[in-house]
Amino acid sequence: WPSIYVGIDVIVNQETPPHLDKVSAPSLLDLLVSLGTHDAQFHVSDLSSIFGYQPGTMIYLAGKLLHHSVPKWEKGERIALA
Repeated sequence: WPSIYVGIDVIVNQETPPHLDKVSAPSLLDLLVSLGTHDAQFHVSDLSSIFGYQPGTMIYLAGKLLHHSVPKWEKGERIALA
């Protein structure tokens, strides 16, 4: 299908360590979609912020500029589209 994004990653039940997105353009935002049954949180360490990341959450983020992560969660299955 047509998309403005170069690629899509599917992440299943994996912690995501703090990182910057190497392929992203600094002037564009990345779209992250949270699916599943989990209770995970989304961390943006450069902003000292923690956000709820429940299933159904969509986050737009300057992933090439801001370190972000999803640490271990307590319960449920996590699927993320990035």
